[in-house]
Amino acid sequence: MRKILLSVLLTIGILSTQAQGGGTTVDGIVAVVGKSIIMRSDLEKHFNDYTAQYKTVENPDEIYCSILENLVYNKLMLHQAELDSIEISAEEIDYRLNSRIQYFLQQTGGDVKYIENYFHKSMTEIKKELREMMEEQALVDQVQSSITGDITITPSEVNQFASKINPDSMPMVSTTYQFGEIVKIPPVSEEEVNEVIERLNGYRERILRGEKIGGLARLYSDDPGSASKGGDLGFVERGTLYPEFEAAAFNLKSGEVSQVVKTQAGYHIIQMIERRGESIRVAHILIQPKPSTDEQVKAIMYLDSVRNIILSEKLTLEEAAKKYSEGTTRLNGGMVVNPYNSSLVFDRQSLEEATYTTISKLIPGEYSECVPFVNEDGIMGYRLIFLKERVAEHKANLVEDYDMIKNAALEQKKYDALEKWVMEKVKVTNIKISEQYKYCPFVTKWQIP
Repeated sequence: MRKILLSVLLTIGILSTQAQGGGTTVDGIVAVVGKSIIMRSDLEKHFNDYTAQYKTVENPDEIYCSILENLVYNKLMLHQAELDSIEISAEEIDYRLNSRIQYFLQQTGGDVKYIENYFHKSMTEIKKELREMMEEQALVDQVQSSITGDITITPSEVNQFASKINPDSMPMVSTTYQFGEIVKIPPVSEEEVNEVIERLNGYRERILRGEKIGGLARLYSDDPGSASKGGDLGFVERGTLYPEFEAAAFNLKSGEVSQVVKTQAGYHIIQMIERRGESIRVAHILIQPKPSTDEQVKAIMYLDSVRNIILSEKLTLEEAAKKYSEGTTRLNGGMVVNPYNSSLVFDRQSLEEATYTTISKLIPGEYSECVPFVNEDGIMGYRLIFLKERVAEHKANLVEDYDMIKNAALEQKKYDALEKWVMEKVKVTNIKISEQYKYCPFVTKWQIP
């Protein structure tokens, strides 16, 4: 319950108090941890956040207890951070703050006014309150890391963890796939590139004459992630974008528009919106040169012939990828890596619809016909898909799901270490909880002095 509630508290956070509305509650102290206090209004605020997200609450007392335990736990961690003189850099807080703001903007399609209206606060006020929350959470994370950072787990511990789980209680694991590819990217003509550069220079001139980049990006940008937001990428740090893009973007002054910049994704023009230290907010227009129809036909014919060679010569995927593929996966023996977990395993949710449609028709060890796709840089290409393995839906077990069970065992070991740490700290920390909440199970467990 603790982890679930922490997620809820940090997703909605302290901001939604104003959004809830409602009457006035008589305030008072419900808990003391070290030199810090927790007010009844804090507890009510987080309870309102919880009910706003989950709509119905079957056992309010249980939720109040869980929220209160989380708040006391956080105060205990912050108390330890103060004792250990832990400090968080402004850069890290900025990064966390910008990431959270970016999350809000993604959820609302970049609509700042919607966010301000929902919270009944200006973006400046929202950021101020979020900054305080981000700093506290960073301190909590630092203390937790000092307790669990060096914890590892052995195979025997994994086996022991699994042996304690009733087989009937093992979770169901969805059908998973491992697949590889042989890729051909049709070349783009010099004429097409020159035309793209000319178009971007035209857009740049229009912006310099006063036209807004947002409107042009919505109409013409090939970046699906930012076009609907007027090309706005939000605040970004160094090291998160293409090197060529960053080199141009970080050299811009406020309102300035770059010359045409080439990256793996295509060609861009960039406008600086705002700079905050080493964080920048820019908007861009991306145009990706398209190969001609003739080049696309050549790519299809090439892969058709490669498929015949693979089948007739019985080449392995690794051999075929090394010899014939143009994709980055050729360095990985042709196997495709899941970007969500960095493994070779995909479930249905992590597969694009077109890829799943192709894979679902294959049997392990079979190659597809040539199919179109768009790579990680948004470049159109063609590929043969090789299905290496399909594991049907099943109950989790050590043979097929060792990594998943290992991760669960490691998380349990870390949780146990944190619980042991808490048990020791409550013995030497001033913790008082209002009589109103003495019925909460954790109060007795923590042996409050």
